[in-house]
Amino acid sequence: MSSQFKVFLTALVAIAVAAGGYFYLQGAKKDTDTIVLGAAISLTGKYSTNGSHTKNGYDLAVLKINANGGVKVGDRSYKIKIIYYDDESTPARGAQLAERLIKQDGVKYMLGPYSSGLTKAIAPVTEKYKVPMVEGNGASLSLFKKGYKHLFAVLSTTQFYLKEAVNLAATQAKLAGIDPKTLKVALAFENDPFSQDVRAGVVEDAKRYGMQIVVDDKLPPDLNDMSVTLTKVKALKPDVLIVSGHAKGAALAVRQIADMKVNVPMLALTHCDSAKVIKKFKAKSEYTLCASQWDRGLSYKDSLFGSAEDFALLYEKTYKYSPPYQSAESAASVQVFADAFQRAGTLDPAKVRDALTTTKMQTFYGNIKFDASGKNIAKPMVLYQIQGGKYKVVAPLKWAGAKIVHPTPSWDKR
Repeated sequence: MSSQFKVFLTALVAIAVAAGGYFYLQGAKKDTDTIVLGAAISLTGKYSTNGSHTKNGYDLAVLKINANGGVKVGDRSYKIKIIYYDDESTPARGAQLAERLIKQDGVKYMLGPYSSGLTKAIAPVTEKYKVPMVEGNGASLSLFKKGYKHLFAVLSTTQFYLKEAVNLAATQAKLAGIDPKTLKVALAFENDPFSQDVRAGVVEDAKRYGMQIVVDDKLPPDLNDMSVTLTKVKALKPDVLIVSGHAKGAALAVRQIADMKVNVPMLALTHCDSAKVIKKFKAKSEYTLCASQWDRGLSYKDSLFGSAEDFALLYEKTYKYSPPYQSAESAASVQVFADAFQRAGTLDPAKVRDALTTTKMQTFYGNIKFDASGKNIAKPMVLYQIQGGKYKVVAPLKWAGAKIVHPTPSWDKR
């Protein structure tokens, strides 16, 4: 060791001692008093739009929690941070990254990815390593039939997404003196786990009313054209057209239905808000029914964000656009972890997992309580209709802020 280096080292130690060991202790404090969550998120690829919404929701919750002093665990307070990797909208990549987060980065708690397909890929990994995962974007009911003990979802599962659309169609028929059995239904669903599970719920409800399914198309994952399906719809004239293809599918459906002048009395979609169909298509999106996990006008509130509207205003201030439900449910996922850490009184993953099983809380996003399979059984879906360029809740009636416009006016009368 050179004499110059000895002098430098001695001086550095003296400075550190004089500062009360600040340099060393600051680094230790950062590692010791921070809870690290891991997440594989679709920042590129087909799910990148909703992946960005998901990340924004996670980040806003972390920002708010840390600004409020962090999470109290026992007699210590912890800040939260998230390690992100881009899963490229690919399930195999998501599984690889989950392994990396757990094995290489030492992550003990995971936040979910965007989509049921990615969640299905990652859940076996977190289950293998007994790492609790809280997610808000994997709604496929099949996820909760596998016996996982470490998967918890804050959102309503797939069978509820468009249930209200079928119920509304039946109700409107009865009001017009028409037997719901005479209604014809057209279905166009992307061939992915989420959409196919939504389809199963719709088919079950349609059969319950005795409705006739006249179109039942599976849309390719790389969805760029719906003209074949829409040509069938024009020919068969169904009373209801229901489409699910994530944000890309919602945008494509609204655009091509308008371009092809497809007249249908009721159109119901998933992912309208994340696809920003009002902003992109304006009047072309009018009267569309849109399934949503959340609405800023609902009466839920919590001590962190305040009301649903308070969350929405903060989100708009932070990200310069209105929050889609993907962002809201993602923020709520972080809140659920924070609540579990606090109630567990420890950062032992097994005890945090046990605390998650007894979650019973209200957030700005809605009520959250998990059943034995890990799905939330305390929060319903809502159904919007686009009226006057705005989303208006039309179902369930408990929260309806507007009456449905039905049937949708034909294109030559708009």
